[in-house]
Amino acid sequence: MSTSTAGFQNPFSDIPGSREPYPAWSSERNVPISAEEIEDIFLDLQQKFGFQKDSMRNQYDFLMHLLDSRASRMSPNQALLTIHADYIGGQHANYRKWYFAAQLNLDDAVGHANNPGLQRLKSVKGLSGKSKSLDSALNRWRNAMNNMSHYDRLRQIALYLLCWGEAGNVRFTPECLCFIFKCADDYYRSPDCQNRVDPVPEGLYLETIIKPLYRFMRDQGYEVVEGKFVRKEKDHDKVIGYDDINQLFWYPEGIAKIILNDNTRLIDVSPPQRWMKLSRVQWDKVFFKTFYEKRSIAHLLVNFNRIWVLHISVLWFYTAFHSPKIYAPSNRANPSAPMTWSATALGGAVATLIMIAATLAEFNFIPTTWHNASHLTTRLVFLLIVLAITAGPTVYIATVDGKPGPPSNIPLIIGIVQFFVSLIVTLCFGLIPSGRMFGDRVAGKSRKYMASQTFTASYPDLTRSSRAASILLWLLVFGCKFTESFFFLASSFSTPVAVMAKTKVQNCNDKIFGTALCRNQVPFALSVMFIMELVLFFLDTYLWYIIWVVVFSIGRSFALGLSIWTPWREVYTRLPKRIYAKLLATGEMEVKYKPKARLVLVSQIWNAIIISMYREHLLSIDHVQRLLYHQTEQGGNRTLRAPPFFTNNTGNSGDFFPKGGEAERRISFFASSLTTALPEPVPVDAMPTFTVLVPHYSEKILLSLREIIREQDQNTRVTLLEYLKQLHPVEWDNFVKDTKILAEESSGFDPTSTTSSEKQKRADDLPFYCIGFKTSAPEYTLRTRIWASLRFQTLYRTVSGMMNYSKAIKLLYRVENPQIVQRFVGNTDRLERELERMARRKFKFTVSMQRYAKFNKEEQENAEFLLRAYPDLQIAYLDEEPGSNGEARLFSILIDGHSELDAKGKRKPKFRVELPGNPILGDGKSDNQNHAIIFYRGEYLQLIDANQDNYLEECLKIRNILGEFEQYNVSGQSPYAQWGHKEFSKHPVAIVGTREYIFSENIGVLGDIAAGKEQTFGTMTPRCLAWIGAKLHYGHPDFLNATFMSTRGGVSKAQKGLHLNEDIFAGMTAISRGGRIKHSEYYQCGKGRDLGFGTILNFQTKLGTGMGEQMLSREYYYLGTQLPIDRFLSFYYGHPGFHINNILVIYSIQVFMLTLLYLGTLNKQLAICKIDSNGDVIGGQSGCYNLIPVFDWIRRCITSIFLVFFIAFLPLFLQELLERGTGKALIRLGKHFLSLSPIFEVFSTQIYSQSIQSNLTFGGARYIATGRGFATTRMSFTILYSRFAGPSIYMGMRLVLILLYATMAIWTPFLIYFWFSVLSLCVAPFLFNPHQFNFADFIIDYREFLRWMSRGNARSHKSSWYGYCRLSRTMITGYKKKKLGHPSEKLSGDVPRAPWRAVIFSEIFMPIVQSIIFIVAYMFVKSFPDPKTGKQNPSPLIRIAIIAVGPVVWNAAILLSLFFVSLFLGPMMKWKKFAAVIATLAHVLCLIGLVAFFEFFWFLELWDASHATLGIICIIAVQRAIQKILISVFLSREFKSDETNIAWWSGVWYGRKLGSSAFSQPAREYLVKIVEMSLWSSDFLLGHILLIIMTPPIFLPFVDRLHSTMLYWLRPSRQIRPPLFSTKQKRQRRWIVVKYTIMYVFVIAVLVALIVLPALFRDLITINCSVCQSI
Repeated sequence: MSTSTAGFQNPFSDIPGSREPYPAWSSERNVPISAEEIEDIFLDLQQKFGFQKDSMRNQYDFLMHLLDSRASRMSPNQALLTIHADYIGGQHANYRKWYFAAQLNLDDAVGHANNPGLQRLKSVKGLSGKSKSLDSALNRWRNAMNNMSHYDRLRQIALYLLCWGEAGNVRFTPECLCFIFKCADDYYRSPDCQNRVDPVPEGLYLETIIKPLYRFMRDQGYEVVEGKFVRKEKDHDKVIGYDDINQLFWYPEGIAKIILNDNTRLIDVSPPQRWMKLSRVQWDKVFFKTFYEKRSIAHLLVNFNRIWVLHISVLWFYTAFHSPKIYAPSNRANPSAPMTWSATALGGAVATLIMIAATLAEFNFIPTTWHNASHLTTRLVFLLIVLAITAGPTVYIATVDGKPGPPSNIPLIIGIVQFFVSLIVTLCFGLIPSGRMFGDRVAGKSRKYMASQTFTASYPDLTRSSRAASILLWLLVFGCKFTESFFFLASSFSTPVAVMAKTKVQNCNDKIFGTALCRNQVPFALSVMFIMELVLFFLDTYLWYIIWVVVFSIGRSFALGLSIWTPWREVYTRLPKRIYAKLLATGEMEVKYKPKARLVLVSQIWNAIIISMYREHLLSIDHVQRLLYHQTEQGGNRTLRAPPFFTNNTGNSGDFFPKGGEAERRISFFASSLTTALPEPVPVDAMPTFTVLVPHYSEKILLSLREIIREQDQNTRVTLLEYLKQLHPVEWDNFVKDTKILAEESSGFDPTSTTSSEKQKRADDLPFYCIGFKTSAPEYTLRTRIWASLRFQTLYRTVSGMMNYSKAIKLLYRVENPQIVQRFVGNTDRLERELERMARRKFKFTVSMQRYAKFNKEEQENAEFLLRAYPDLQIAYLDEEPGSNGEARLFSILIDGHSELDAKGKRKPKFRVELPGNPILGDGKSDNQNHAIIFYRGEYLQLIDANQDNYLEECLKIRNILGEFEQYNVSGQSPYAQWGHKEFSKHPVAIVGTREYIFSENIGVLGDIAAGKEQTFGTMTPRCLAWIGAKLHYGHPDFLNATFMSTRGGVSKAQKGLHLNEDIFAGMTAISRGGRIKHSEYYQCGKGRDLGFGTILNFQTKLGTGMGEQMLSREYYYLGTQLPIDRFLSFYYGHPGFHINNILVIYSIQVFMLTLLYLGTLNKQLAICKIDSNGDVIGGQSGCYNLIPVFDWIRRCITSIFLVFFIAFLPLFLQELLERGTGKALIRLGKHFLSLSPIFEVFSTQIYSQSIQSNLTFGGARYIATGRGFATTRMSFTILYSRFAGPSIYMGMRLVLILLYATMAIWTPFLIYFWFSVLSLCVAPFLFNPHQFNFADFIIDYREFLRWMSRGNARSHKSSWYGYCRLSRTMITGYKKKKLGHPSEKLSGDVPRAPWRAVIFSEIFMPIVQSIIFIVAYMFVKSFPDPKTGKQNPSPLIRIAIIAVGPVVWNAAILLSLFFVSLFLGPMMKWKKFAAVIATLAHVLCLIGLVAFFEFFWFLELWDASHATLGIICIIAVQRAIQKILISVFLSREFKSDETNIAWWSGVWYGRKLGSSAFSQPAREYLVKIVEMSLWSSDFLLGHILLIIMTPPIFLPFVDRLHSTMLYWLRPSRQIRPPLFSTKQKRQRRWIVVKYTIMYVFVIAVLVALIVLPALFRDLITINCSVCQSI
């Protein structure tokens, strides 16, 4: 189709049968303005403003489709009015909201302009504060809109669309776009524009208006280095992002900042002239940050301050009330009454302190120059006064308390008053959003707050029932929580507090500190217990939240009519009636059909569904016969016979479908979904047009033959085809039968050959059953490729699934309009064309293939195959051509299957729109959606990922789903009429969420856990949250109100890094700007997830990292500080609360270990009093300590932690119970526990919490991709170790040591649960690794581990311990700039160096604090005289220092001497292995040093295991602190390559391209090596410890079979075969196994001997060493 204007007469002239491209907008419908006139408007605007011709054609087509879509269900007049109201002038139009928010109605010049509808807007400056003037301005606006001509309305819409269509990345800043449109609109009405004769050159708008803005956006994140764009190393708080740019246009003060290049202000120019001046604006002097997204935990304090107040203050009230002993004077048992009241009342002061901290933190995130910081200062002053009121009286009461003198009631009265004031203060701070205190930013009437109300707090109203449910839910949650905490948590804590509060330890002494530390060991332990109590107090709330949400959700599902309690038989037998009543547009048809004829309609729909399942190989022919409606002849009459499935369904599904197969799941979901209430459908020709948009980057389009039948590597052990056959045996069977029939038909069946033996026939069929084809003719191999592609995550699966919409629309159109079938009787081609036309008119499918122009040959062929199979599929892609000034020009191009091919075989574009520059500035996905968004058509968008699927029976519900937008029955009044406008006041629906079904669920335990999470998070929680108005997240099958979203910044946000989970931000934008979000239960799409262990955790890391980024975002700030309390709590617990809860669960384990450590030291060193059955201390025990209540408290704690963990399984269990019945629910739960899924839960909780915390500290979504293998791929030990050591294993091992000490010091059977949790942090990755316990593979892993530990020192190696160590270090050091090395290291190319504040806290302060905590415990143990000799111990500090620092000094000495050896010998010796030898020598010596120091310590402790363990805990903490400090304080940035490492060992420093750093580099490398040696030795030992832990299971008989059954839930007979090796490979493997088994046993024996032998022969070993006795 030509791109010149000649082809413009009918953009669809190439489509057969489309004489009327827009049937609802045709002359016979008496349209207000004809298509030709609309075309003239577009041509006129294009010439006046210099828009591109293709963009203009595209927008013309866009607007005509929109008019056609609206006008098909209302009068053309009303269609035009409502579209204008949606885009420009209605009360929900973003443009109108912005116009008043930015106070443009006060922009005085408005009145002077030649302004046909808006002269009356002139307003008086003095009235700006009064709302009256605003109301009258709004009325004037409405009248102006009402009096506009249709021509003007259409011109405004056209102008807006043309501005929007070429805006590129400026589309992410909707209010900036409004400003551009307003300037253009004002200019158009001016005489200058009207009198202009010559057309403006094409592309002027892009060149002068959009490109300068785009360049500013691009230069924020990128700079040009050697002709290429390189990412700048800036974190979010230094980047002026889309939101900052956009917010400038919210406020009149912001617009006043816009200056031209001659330093005059743009607003000093009269509005009509502003357009001509826009190209002269100096944007880089205009914009500034409006919110600092600094990485800091303080965001949690600011955004969620109400959560902290509600928990910490209440806990203070409880504890102070329950434990008066703490603040009793030393001479009395209990404090006086005034003191008790007053101390309890300090809870109010605590709340005030939290608020003060939050306010101070807020100053940090908001630029103080901006006009919104004044209320912060007011708030701060006010809070300080409140603090004085809530804390002051306590000071007074404490001074007068217990003074001699006449008794007075004044202190008591003051105390009581103080208590009630505190209560009120706590309630206020806990309930009122901080944004509404002192200057209400949400509901205040002042014009000052209008912009932030409009764009950040226009929350849609809830219905009364929803609001009541919302409030009730939170009253129940907190009611239960506070009651239970009062009686269970707080009161049970009071007894330990009572016995511990004033206890001092006697007879202890330390050489250096005397009794200062050790006397207070009990209060130290108590303070750790307090922290534990606080963490449990937080976790408790989440527990109650889950319980009540599940209850509400179940209640809701009964209300919606979804439940298991209806027997299946009934659901199925009523299905035909329901199909007729709910899916067909029966309102229009009631008259025409008698009940018998209704059956005909239903039978057509039902048969179509069954046949589509047969075509997808889900059903065999026999099943189909029992499911179809058949026509039968009875006495010359033709009647329909209902299938046995409806007539005699016993509820036993095995008769009709393959048991437990996909067909059964789909039909049962379809049947049960129709039991709920669905919106009434409209006839097909009246339904709105909608578009499905799929962003595609490099996902598989179609699997090639090689990928299907070749093993990918020796780890997978299986070909993809075999794997898929295992998962879908029934479907493969049906497929093969089908293929055989085809083969027989095509080969010309020879009846004479039937005599050949049965055996022969089976041999002939073998190839079919193996690979699905016998001859390699492309049509057969293609069938197998398609079969596999439809069961894997491919784009082909998505496209063929979504194209079911087209089938569904044709089917419904044909069934509901039999007159059409009659008209074309006997001419099926024409009938098909008519149906095609309707489907094409109502449904568009666009795939945004960003890389299409750069596809390789195979991808190109696959894309072409898609276009041939589905000609209506549209592909939007980016094309580059070299520009004049060296920068490439980029184009958005649209093609479809109807596009002609040019001479080179490329498709000719339908539209080719130039972009301002490279659109991919962010993480890619949202930019990809944004470049293609201009090609969507119609009113709604469904956003789909490239790994989803859809089914015909779901697509039949499309009209019902679109009915959820509540736009089918629009009022006939004008939205601008005096009274009519009130009928349009309801908030529009922005997003309709739907269910997702994870189609990869049947792959064993991990798949089931992931699918279960999706069931609860994707179905159960949203059901409740959407009801109470708190569903934010739009998952991917969701439908969007396209006009609403595209005028508010698009369907997803796009700032790099910050908007990692781009879709959640779209949900937050929608809710903050007044869009409603609904959730529908009756519709579902399929969704793929990778379900190997590594990929699940990668996904969780991405979620955690994305959550960390959300915490920094302004959206969280606005929602957290402005939502009313019930909606705030729903938002918090529904979104960030889940992740914060994960962090707290892990903290609870860590803090509890500390508690055990401290209580263990007490139990070990002090005499504990014996008590009688009543719990009273038995007399006559001198010098004993009553700590029994403390041990009871520990047991209670363990129970609480266990409950919090267990509750995670409750929602899934209840969901199963509701949807599938008791038996299935119990079986599923049992399977989970037998497959050790709790271990996975503990581990994934740690991964979540670690990824959020590291993101908040260091930023940079740094996750190492583990590849997308099958769930059956075995990973080697090294890969798993290097991936999970940092996030989990190190911490797990530290906790194991503490637990080991606790077990020795304070054993109780309850600790078994903790051994279970803590070990899972260390071994989970290996436990869920397929075939982990296969002996040969285990030993080969050991060999790989040793090689990995020693590689990479003589020459570069991509997988080595050194590389792993370096990568984990760069988090803190960052990389050297500009020197970007090998392309393979792009991984962390744009990772900014962590900011100082973050590093100081997490890498310096915390490790030091941890070491101090452990050392104090160790010093306490050592502060008692030796029981044998009675002598005082030498100072434990010196001992710790020597053993901890010793190895570091030893390493330093060895390294220094070897450095000189290599420096002098290295360059002279040309021996290749020299570097490797030196490196090995160094590593071995360092390892020996470490072990020797340990043995020395073991000897110093005189082989006392528990003391030695405690000592080692301290030593590890100290060494960790030393290493972290060395790395973070002394190391400069890393080089990208490992040249310096090789230089260090080989001694060859020249020729390394180090440049000027060649002299400083050896010194830096020396420090690095000191740290590396310690890390290397500890990793070496740690790896061995892990291997030892995993060795015992290897000796169990059949362990590999059992393990696989546990992972895959498949019987051993159905499991995947062992790999096949050649004889040579077998020989090699056998030799490796023998060699390394001996080595492994030897190393393990040495390690065990070092610990066990000295302990066994302790009495024989006597070494007299005088030095040793003094340390």
